[in-house]
Amino acid sequence: MSIYKKLAGQTAIYGLSSILGRLLNYLLVPIYTRVFEAGEYGVVTQLYSYIALMTVIFTYGLDISFFRYFQSEKGNPKVYSTSLMSIIFSSLFFGGLIILFAPQLSGIIGTADDIAKPGQSRSLYISMFAAVLAFDAITAIPFAMLRQQNKAKRFVFIRLVGIVSNVGLNLFFLVICPWILKSNPTSWIASIYYPDFGVGYVFVINAISSFVCLILLLPEILRVDWSFDKQLWKEMMIYSFPLMIAGLAGMINETFDRVLIPILIADKSTAMAQLGIYGACYKLSILMTLFIQTFRYAAEPFFFSHSTKENPQKTYADVMNYFVIVCGFIFLGIMLFMDVIEVFIGEKFRSGLPVVPILLMANLCLGVFYNLSIWYKLTNKTRWGAILSLIGAIVTLTLNFALIPVLGYMGAAWTTLICYAVMMIISYFLGQKHYPVPYKVGSFFYFIGISIALWIAGDFLRGAIHPGKVFSVMINLVILLIFIVLAYIQVRNKNSYLRPTSGK
Repeated sequence: MSIYKKLAGQTAIYGLSSILGRLLNYLLVPIYTRVFEAGEYGVVTQLYSYIALMTVIFTYGLDISFFRYFQSEKGNPKVYSTSLMSIIFSSLFFGGLIILFAPQLSGIIGTADDIAKPGQSRSLYISMFAAVLAFDAITAIPFAMLRQQNKAKRFVFIRLVGIVSNVGLNLFFLVICPWILKSNPTSWIASIYYPDFGVGYVFVINAISSFVCLILLLPEILRVDWSFDKQLWKEMMIYSFPLMIAGLAGMINETFDRVLIPILIADKSTAMAQLGIYGACYKLSILMTLFIQTFRYAAEPFFFSHSTKENPQKTYADVMNYFVIVCGFIFLGIMLFMDVIEVFIGEKFRSGLPVVPILLMANLCLGVFYNLSIWYKLTNKTRWGAILSLIGAIVTLTLNFALIPVLGYMGAAWTTLICYAVMMIISYFLGQKHYPVPYKVGSFFYFIGISIALWIAGDFLRGAIHPGKVFSVMINLVILLIFIVLAYIQVRNKNSYLRPTSGK
């Protein structure tokens, strides 16, 4: 049980930086939407969507390839040096190209002149965009090494410094400086703050915070022996290239519904409002998303390190079982306490709450898919990662075009669930063929089934007896306790009817 406790502990530690990173977006959005005009904030949204896409290209799956080859090469330092040198060169090269052609790129992506105030520069936005990409890509390998070495505390410390610097600088330049100048126009603040620079501060601040992380990682960067193994690099690139394709397809699966909603909804007068409702309610599934993200940080090196141990398939099956239990608990907790959770979004957005259980289940399927993906990573069949993500992208595009015009944002939610469920199911059957793991499929349906059943029972019970708030909370806590007890009984009962479907 100790290895599972270790995995759970690392998941919790990595989760601290992930949770605060996500909260950063929530803390800054209210500021941005009050400081900037709609068109200016549109630039922020636009360029950050490109950053999400281009980050996949700048890292080209090399951080995952590093884990694989560091393990198979038994800690050969050339794996680290080759990975780091490759990504430093590519980041500087591609980042330099973006900066060089920033004026042309700003025209291509449609950053309009009429939203820029005097003193703002579209080319500067693109240049800062390139700097963020380069700094983040270069730090990806040192961060991966910290994870490989189980230095979770240092990993989280550096992440938190970057987050705090980002939030602090945003508050200083976008809130404090304007407030000081308003009351004292001759203050020394006027020498460092330029109101007309506007949205440019967002990109400059992000570049600074990314650079701070790079500086803090210099000990991990400078201690490398700077030896480049060309043959090893070729093997790593063959392994990682499909992962990059999978990452690009994954970005379509993750974000393209929000691109298509305002395009495909027939009533253009309500299209953006529907997108806003969908986007706000999408964020209510953040607890599931955070758990999955933090689990991945800890699980990837954990899975690789246990691949050479005795009967690793049993370990992977047990981890999946615990993973589904936690996801079922999160789903049930969110749905039972929706009357509390919904206050995080405005009342006028709450008409979209029916998408929340659908999106929670979609994220659960995605998390299971991440667990299942170990089969193609351990067997060096990473092309299947790309194929599965491309299948998901095809499902996403096809169903969004079919359902959004009919169902609006509900169509987008159902598309997300179907996409991830299809990827999960196909990956399971392929994995059982190439790298059989005795996953307890019965347990999956059991835990998901009881979490849904208990949620429905809780809603029915509260609707029937109309309890006060205190008694309603007590009912919810009892229901959560019932789930925990049922999960405990199933885990302890090794001879239950929930048998493994394959493997030894």
